[in-house]
Amino acid sequence: MTLSAEYLALIERGRKVLPGGVCSSTRFNQGWGAPVYASRAKGSRFWDVDGREFLDMSMSHGATLLGHAPDCLREVFDKVWELGVLCSLDGQYPIELAEQICEIVPCAERVRFTGSGSEATLHALRLCRAVSGRDKIIRFRGHFHGYHEFTFIGGHPPADQLDAQPPYRESPGIPISLAELIIVAEYNDFDALERLVKQHKHEAGTILIEPVDYNCGAILPEPGFLEGARGLADEHGLILFFDEIQSFAKKSPGGAQQDFGVTPDICTIGKSLGAGLPLSAIAGKAELMNCFKPVGDVAHSGTFNAPLPSILAGLAFVRTIRTPQFWQTIHSLSTQLSRGLNDIADRSPIACRFQVHGSRFGLTFGTREPVKCYRDSLCHRRETMLEFCRQTTARGVYFHDYGGGPCHHGFSSVHTPTDIDRVLQVVEDSLKAMG
Repeated sequence: MTLSAEYLALIERGRKVLPGGVCSSTRFNQGWGAPVYASRAKGSRFWDVDGREFLDMSMSHGATLLGHAPDCLREVFDKVWELGVLCSLDGQYPIELAEQICEIVPCAERVRFTGSGSEATLHALRLCRAVSGRDKIIRFRGHFHGYHEFTFIGGHPPADQLDAQPPYRESPGIPISLAELIIVAEYNDFDALERLVKQHKHEAGTILIEPVDYNCGAILPEPGFLEGARGLADEHGLILFFDEIQSFAKKSPGGAQQDFGVTPDICTIGKSLGAGLPLSAIAGKAELMNCFKPVGDVAHSGTFNAPLPSILAGLAFVRTIRTPQFWQTIHSLSTQLSRGLNDIADRSPIACRFQVHGSRFGLTFGTREPVKCYRDSLCHRRETMLEFCRQTTARGVYFHDYGGGPCHHGFSSVHTPTDIDRVLQVVEDSLKAMG
């Protein structure tokens, strides 16, 4: 990617006040060798500060499922201007949104709002530990639950650290004492999970699952695995926690728990919930959620929990996803994309695997076989992924690079069949150029 003198100057200006010139570490695009600085976005597209137009296949990592700058947000901002930017106060609108969530998310009987997904999982895990009385957590390789110290452990270890004890810490600065509270399992290996639960049931109180592992190539649960986890949790008195920050509303209104018919005790939802504004939620059974103060003893507060702009945007989002037309669009585009990607992978000169669930999909280079767990994904070729991102960018389609990892990409409800056809053509042309 050739950047203008003005773009390069902005990078240098940014580096003087922002580490690496970015507000989030992954916004430094290793495929570009530079941050991606956008000037504006609308619908299925964004424009960088050099004026280049990109058909977006990241869509804010899934947050802008309604597209960039959907019309409903203009109505939200007008309403907020009328009412005032309320934060640190509650009212009718958080209640209305919580009611809606309780109607569409199977496990939801009570709801608490947070800003980011990391906040949601942090507070939810505190609740799980308090209720279970056990500090250790059983989690799965390849799953992502935020950047905080409770869970940024054991998720994506290098190949030589898969079975490290205590588990691999994914960033400097995480105390080893917290790693000792994490028990790592392999996703889709029920026998191994059963052994771990029986071995650690006296000290582990929570099974934490990302039901669709979008963060490692969109790995789906094998038939019976989630049902087995549900049974183990019931038999041995553990809390079953689905982290649905990413999988919420990607294939159905109720998320993966609706998709696969397995209801957890508690879940976190977010990413797209705020229609592009920051909003996440903890939702679960009343007996658990009522352990939060002021009903119970578990602390959960924050000045910016449920700010009015995000709550009104959440209401607009939920109203949209409760319409049949929305899902007709998502399912039609998903089918078109999935069939096209699979055909491309079959004839690609480079071994690759696409796995699609709803509006998002994973891409793993280095295999043509199904990716069913983290170990399967270790064949992924990071440099190939970065070159793929460079090739698609040069053709006007943006795939986020994720440092070259086998992560996730996707479309919005305002992408068109013509957009998907263009994406498929660019993917095929890029793979041919790489081969």
